[in-house]
Amino acid sequence: IGLQPQSVHAYGGYRVRGKDAGQAEKIKQDARALERSGVFSIVLEAVPVSLAREVKEMLSVPVIGIGAGKHCDGQVLVINDLLGLSASPLPRFVKQYADLRKIILQAVRSYCEEVRTEAFPEDKHSYGD
Repeated sequence: IGLQPQSVHAYGGYRVRGKDAGQAEKIKQDARALERSGVFSIVLEAVPVSLAREVKEMLSVPVIGIGAGKHCDGQVLVINDLLGLSASPLPRFVKQYADLRKIILQAVRSYCEEVRTEAFPEDKHSYGD
C-alpha cells in the first residue's frame, strides 16, 4: 500500500502517498482491511516515516518498507537500484551500493570498439584448426 507502481498514472506519477490526513487515513484503513483478510505481511511504499511507524504499531503482521523509513519490520530495495544499474532520477529512498551502470557501459563500449577495429577476437579467443 502507499505508492503502487502499477497505478502511478492513475495517481499522477511517482509521489509520496499519505502526506495529507485523508490519504494517511485511507492507507491505515487499507492496512487494517488487509490484515483482517488474512495477509501474512504488508508492503508500504513511499509513505512518510511517521505514517509507516503508525501502521506498523497498529498491525500484528510484519510491515516491509520500501521508501517508508526505518521503523518497518524489514526493508526492500530493488536490486537494479542497489547495484547502480538504474538511470537517474532515482527516488529519494534509493541508496546505491555500487555504480555498475557506469562499469557495464564502459565494458560494452570497449567491446564494440575492439570489434570495430578488429582487436577482438584475438587468436587466443579462437579455436585452432
